[in-house]
Amino acid sequence: QVWLVESGGGLVQAGGSLRLSCAASGRAFSNYAMGWFRQAPGKEREFVAAISWSGGRFGLAESVKGRFTISRDNTKNTQYLQMNSLKPEDTAVYYCAARTSPAYTSDVSSYNYWGQGTQVTVSS
Repeated sequence: QVWLVESGGGLVQAGGSLRLSCAASGRAFSNYAMGWFRQAPGKEREFVAAISWSGGRFGLAESVKGRFTISRDNTKNTQYLQMNSLKPEDTAVYYCAARTSPAYTSDVSSYNYWGQGTQVTVSS
């Protein structure tokens, strides 16, 4: 079992920045790929970013490339999502996810563990 707890969400003006953190507890965090997904009201959960077990490989959704960065620190059992140049369309609940595989994927159904989510609201 893996428990995931997100933090760092909040209200920010367009153009601002936030850094989300996801602290993991349980076993084998360093063996798992991690991801960030988001869900806006009335929309399906969508891929934002994901990173391999070592942090050496990662992927980003086209809509956030050049603005968001994903990273992880296996010594702290934590992954991060640095979000810059935020836009109102980035407003959503952001979820941290873990996959019992070292390789990342953008497929939401491939993740086994989920956090409770943290709200990000970007005002125009």
